[in-house]
Amino acid sequence: MYLDRSGHLDSAAAFVKAPAQDALSASFVLCGDSHRTNCVVDSDTFWFEGQKIRIGDIDTPELSPPRCEAERVKGEAAKSRLLALLNAGKFSLSAGFRDEDKYGRKLRTVSRGGHSLGDVLIGEGLARSWDGARHEWCQGQ
Repeated sequence: MYLDRSGHLDSAAAFVKAPAQDALSASFVLCGDSHRTNCVVDSDTFWFEGQKIRIGDIDTPELSPPRCEAERVKGEAAKSRLLALLNAGKFSLSAGFRDEDKYGRKLRTVSRGGHSLGDVLIGEGLARSWDGARHEWCQGQ
């Protein structure tokens, strides 16, 4: 929480939610052509309990289709890492200002222990912070 100089609660704090309890879990696999229940589509999209979720706080390399070989390689690495992170234990999902994207995917931040799994991917160089626009992953190629 944040207090202004006069000791009053800052109005922005009213939008902050307490971190969710990590109570969700599943056994995730890579998505195939069959029924999608709990599987990873690519580096920022997965299905959980039959619902398609887009990780809302990151931008990741495209795989459908990649624009260059470097993007494909980084996208595949990010996809594998997301699979491992989702399978590593209980997590929580929280909505932001928008519930869905234009493709009908639920926009969610995925967290474990109060820390965004998107930030883990960013720290490992497999994603960037989402700033409202997709950015090039193929510079110089």
